[in-house]
Amino acid sequence: MRIRLLLVVVMALWGSAFASSKSAVGVVPHEVAGFLRFFVGTAVLLVALRLPRLATKEAGRVAWLGLIGVFGYNFLFFLALALAPAADGSVIVPMTAPVVTVAVTALLGRTRLNAQRASGLAVAVCGGVVFFAGIPSGGGNRLLGDLVFLAAAACWACYTLLGAPVLARLAAPTVTVYATATGTVALAVVAAPALPDVAWSELGLGFWLNQAYLGVLPTAVAYVLYYRAVGLVGPAAAASAMFLVPAFGLACAWLFLGESIEPVQAVGAGLMFVGAWLNTHEGNSRAATPPQRRWRRISERPPTTSTV
Repeated sequence: MRIRLLLVVVMALWGSAFASSKSAVGVVPHEVAGFLRFFVGTAVLLVALRLPRLATKEAGRVAWLGLIGVFGYNFLFFLALALAPAADGSVIVPMTAPVVTVAVTALLGRTRLNAQRASGLAVAVCGGVVFFAGIPSGGGNRLLGDLVFLAAAACWACYTLLGAPVLARLAAPTVTVYATATGTVALAVVAAPALPDVAWSELGLGFWLNQAYLGVLPTAVAYVLYYRAVGLVGPAAAASAMFLVPAFGLACAWLFLGESIEPVQAVGAGLMFVGAWLNTHEGNSRAATPPQRRWRRISERPPTTSTV
């Protein structure tokens, strides 16, 4: 029970990151907001996990993971937040990423697309169509931002797939530290041209407290707590808790930003939730699934960073 509660806390932190990150991009350029969050997060991770040894032959692979999963995902994530409500992102990203992962692994032959998963994909796609159809007319930037959220989710799915063989050889904390550090350096390069334009002296205490919160709790502490839970209850049970993220994300977006999704979007979000759940929940179909090879089991491990 204590571990389950710990997972709920982690999901609450990740859900809150949507609203907190949206607040940041309202004050500084989205490139700068992304860099500041992960600069703080990387510093905390280095203190908490230190700098584990990494073989030279693995450095390139881990660096690519950092470029895809930390830099690529978060560059798109913060860009989308500058265009669309955090409420939209809190639904699109956590619900789309697992569906895209299952679809790609099915196309590659790494996952058997049984009736449950095929139904889940169909329901999730229908939910996505309904969600986007529910965007208010005249919301051009919102539509563009939601499409960028989709691209971020696809980037995360690729990161998850490419990270599977690396996680088969290396400990998750090792990959987390080096991938996050690599992605942070790339975020710094992109943010560099915008740094001189920031009125640093005018940034208030609230902004810096928000950055400290984002970097310490949803970015660093949540990772450590999540992997502790993974080690105790297993990756499947831990990953299933991700479906709590939209609930916390929508609640925080409403409480702190006054954002909400339209009724039609709520229907689409519900369909996306059902579709994603069908794709990731084995249920009674586990007994009917033939023994899987080790590399297929590895592909179901959780990613090394969060989807927020």
